[in-house]
Amino acid sequence: MASAAVRDELLCSICLSTYTDPVMLRCGHTFCRVCIHRVLDTQDEAGVYSCPECREESQERPALMRNLALRNIMENFLITPPTQTEAGIFCTYCVDSPVPAAKSCLMCEASLCEKHLRVHSKSAEHVLCEPSANLGSRKCSVHKELVKYFCTKDAICICVSCSLAGEHWGHRVEMLDEASEKKKERLRNVLQKLITRREETEERVRSLEECRRKTQEKASGEAERVTALCRDIRRQLDDLEKRVLSEISRQEKEESLSLSAVMKKLEIQKDELSRKMRHMEELCNMTDPLTVLQEPDTGDLCDPEDMGGHDGGDGNTGGHGEPLHDVDGPDVAVISDTLRTLCDIIRGIRRGIYVEDPVDILLDVNTAGNYIRISDDQKTATWTQKKQNRPETAERFQCNQVMSRRGFSSGQHYWDVDVSRSVWWWVGMCYPSIDRRGQSYIGDNNKSWCLWMYNNQYSVIHDSKEILLPHIISSDSFRICLDYGAGRLSFYELCDPIRHLHTFTASFTEPLHAVLCVNAGSITILGEATTGRNHNRN
Repeated sequence: MASAAVRDELLCSICLSTYTDPVMLRCGHTFCRVCIHRVLDTQDEAGVYSCPECREESQERPALMRNLALRNIMENFLITPPTQTEAGIFCTYCVDSPVPAAKSCLMCEASLCEKHLRVHSKSAEHVLCEPSANLGSRKCSVHKELVKYFCTKDAICICVSCSLAGEHWGHRVEMLDEASEKKKERLRNVLQKLITRREETEERVRSLEECRRKTQEKASGEAERVTALCRDIRRQLDDLEKRVLSEISRQEKEESLSLSAVMKKLEIQKDELSRKMRHMEELCNMTDPLTVLQEPDTGDLCDPEDMGGHDGGDGNTGGHGEPLHDVDGPDVAVISDTLRTLCDIIRGIRRGIYVEDPVDILLDVNTAGNYIRISDDQKTATWTQKKQNRPETAERFQCNQVMSRRGFSSGQHYWDVDVSRSVWWWVGMCYPSIDRRGQSYIGDNNKSWCLWMYNNQYSVIHDSKEILLPHIISSDSFRICLDYGAGRLSFYELCDPIRHLHTFTASFTEPLHAVLCVNAGSITILGEATTGRNHNRN
């Protein structure tokens, strides 16, 4: 018993373990250096320091003095630590040979075997418990009495003296069992919430995995479609090249044959002219006038300029000074047909590009103003006169606006909206750092861009600079296209054909989120099924 009492005196009252580097306060109480430093650190903010044992206060942080005597005891007298935790708890009174303890008495601070337990006092103050090596932790460090109560104000276990005459006097206290059950109930509630949250997280992970799988499948399908489209384009271009080259070769052969025939006729004419020239030279060189005059006056002696009309050929081989033949270029009809084919290919390419699905935009309820109701599918924002009573947070708009959960920081994307049930609205995109306090509407700052409609007048706005649109707009659906890398944000009217309204250009510095603002009616983000008819951009 004496050994147990000595061992308890070597326990730090803060950590309830044997002293490590013991230091002493001015009041004489000793603690582990690390433990007392931690306590004093928590008292720094209050500016008043007190001893955890006697509560002696001081305005300055107390100096710590090493307890050399206690340190020597710890190093020399307790060189070998107790081995009861390894070999079990032994009876305190069986000093001749170790006998396993059956119970421990909190009053006596001793462990008892079956033999000593039978003769032990059965009075109420002697509380028995399961064998324990550290019985001192069950007693108040100040009054050395059994800890029986829990102070709810200070959240600490106390003895009777602490509750009646000590520093916890007047505080609300509970029995240990009652306080323990309440804490267990709180822990069970927290545990259930954590279980629910973990299940929700697991479900979210499964949903994201499914979304990733579908995205991969969709990307694979799109890659195959683009590959097939490009392969078909190459095939059509190859066929077109062969057809045009074949037509050019055919026309070249026809023109060559035609020119060869004309050249042959010209050679015959040249020979005939040479013969006539020789005959005339002979007549001119004759000295006998009778012979010259007796030469028949035939068509051979007519003016060479008239020969072209008497050769029996067509007009293209005609007289002097006229073109002998007009060489035609490639057939215009063939070129036109080629261009039409090429236009068909280009239209096919454009249809292949613009039939891809719009991005999936979901509205973030955590950003929605309290007079905006968000539909269950997170696609529709509706203005309401009834306040939604959502918690006021830093990310929530105070005006009737809501942002998308998803942001875009690269690539090309588009999404469509239906405003048929609203007469006063804004649609566009903004940075997540946009001011959300007060009536900060999109377009009224340099962190947002929007298309705005009020009283049947349409405008585009950025940084409070408004540009009126001169177009007569008849559609209730609009498309917002983002090319992040090129720094372009465009607005289109979804009519037939689709019509461009305006394009903003900027060097984007943050991710862009879709944003809706409605002061009357509702706005709906169109899904995949409802936008298919609006994909044609030809």
